[in-house]
Amino acid sequence: METKGKKEKAKERQEKRLQEISLLRTIPYSDHQRWWSSETVAVVTGANRGIGFEISRQLAGHGLTVILTSRDTSVGLEAANVLQEGGFNVDVHQLDVLDPPSIKEFCDWIQEKYGFIDILVNNAGVNYNLGNDNSVEFSKQVITTNYYGTKNMVKAMIPLMRPSTAGSRIVNVSSRLGKVNGRRNRIEDSALKEQLGDLDTLSEELIDRTLSTFLQQVEDGNWKSGGWPERFTDYSMSKLAVNAYTRLMAKELSNRPEGRKIYINCFCPGWVKTAMTGWAGNISAENGADTGVWLALLPDLAISGKFFAERREISF
Repeated sequence: METKGKKEKAKERQEKRLQEISLLRTIPYSDHQRWWSSETVAVVTGANRGIGFEISRQLAGHGLTVILTSRDTSVGLEAANVLQEGGFNVDVHQLDVLDPPSIKEFCDWIQEKYGFIDILVNNAGVNYNLGNDNSVEFSKQVITTNYYGTKNMVKAMIPLMRPSTAGSRIVNVSSRLGKVNGRRNRIEDSALKEQLGDLDTLSEELIDRTLSTFLQQVEDGNWKSGGWPERFTDYSMSKLAVNAYTRLMAKELSNRPEGRKIYINCFCPGWVKTAMTGWAGNISAENGADTGVWLALLPDLAISGKFFAERREISF
């Protein structure tokens, strides 16, 4: 009975917060806060469906030019056509975040057609576990797509980000499951956890090495004794890496001069009702996308290297 009561209270809090967000969404940004225009260019990866599609729709709805990208050309064209028919300013291009030639072709196209971009939303990702499943059969693909795909795009897009007083923005779609200090779903190795949580010891090499160790244990068949997160293990590890990389890049990008600032943050959309969750989520794509759009459009984005959920900063 006590557990049921706690769940009901948590559900009530969640519903109340979603109502607050829905109200905020109905209030348009005032003119003096709008740093963007129809010439502001936002790139959204994996945008042919789900959260990526909804982020594209909402950004375009705010008057930006949105480049919807999809690994499958025909599917991307179909998704973009839906938004274009709705009157939104949406362009489309094929992009495989794991394929260097595809990324280079995309960068060349951006440079030739637009010159610069202002916003990058790294949404492309995969998950092969549903319900209570916790298979690590596709761990390499999950980590390669969710983490290395995100890293590939950050590195490729930074040189194309437009200098401006408002600063360019990078938003990475992540998850609470990737929290280093999660209460239940966490890394058990206290020394490693401390290294990943401390900006003085955090490095790209440490993140990559941690993932390599996990994948090697998966290959050897002894990952269960490795002290890795217990739920959605491969997905959790991929998002832990995204969170850590977001903090690391924020530190690196903080040294850029005024007029060339790039702010990078990540957010958890929640358990969204999309194909990735087998349509079992309890949050709509509209609500799930909201925090990412909000982060991309914040008028005064002096924050960077942070993790958000439901428009609130939460600890890593």
